[in-house]
Amino acid sequence: MTTQRVYMFTRFERFWHWSQAALIITMLLTGFEIHGYLGGFDFQHALLIHEYAAWLLMTLWTFAVFWHFTTGAWKNYIPDLHPQSLWAVARYYAWGMFTGAHHPYHKEPFRKHNPLQRLAYLWLKLMINPLIWASGLLLLFFSYDWLRLSPLGLTLDWVALTHTAAAYMMLLFFILHVYLATTAHPPTAYIKAMITGWEDEEEPAPAALADKH
Repeated sequence: MTTQRVYMFTRFERFWHWSQAALIITMLLTGFEIHGYLGGFDFQHALLIHEYAAWLLMTLWTFAVFWHFTTGAWKNYIPDLHPQSLWAVARYYAWGMFTGAHHPYHKEPFRKHNPLQRLAYLWLKLMINPLIWASGLLLLFFSYDWLRLSPLGLTLDWVALTHTAAAYMMLLFFILHVYLATTAHPPTAYIKAMITGWEDEEEPAPAALADKH
């Protein structure tokens, strides 16, 4: 099957991706340290780094949201709920990629994500991220003595538990994301594309998904 070289990821997308990854890793590590699981920092230093990383990540996401809506890149996340499309990609991930099958989805710059990826990113952006930031900001403002939780009908234990649960969901998403990033041929192809912006994309086969939604 022939391939074509496509400029898939812009400079901002690559900057946003790697900066976000670095900040999320920092927050996961310092979060584990805050809970006493690692032992690399003392509590106060871990908490301070965690807070700084949180503010930086919120700033980054603000610019990313603006960029997505002004460039139309938000359309990459519109879910494709056609059973045939979902089944084709699920079948590929379940056993097709282990038997040398070609990926059924043909990527383009404004159609980067296959149907399962769109659902995963939608879950991340509409469920995991809001839970993390809402609970994290409540904890932060409570620690600064800027608000009281009881008038909101909340307790510190429940807010902290929600934040921890959302962080573990983020960790699970991160692990799956890294794993799937190595399923290309060769395994470093997707990672290289996110560094250079260029990706060698296979020409669509007749049986490939023709998703133009």
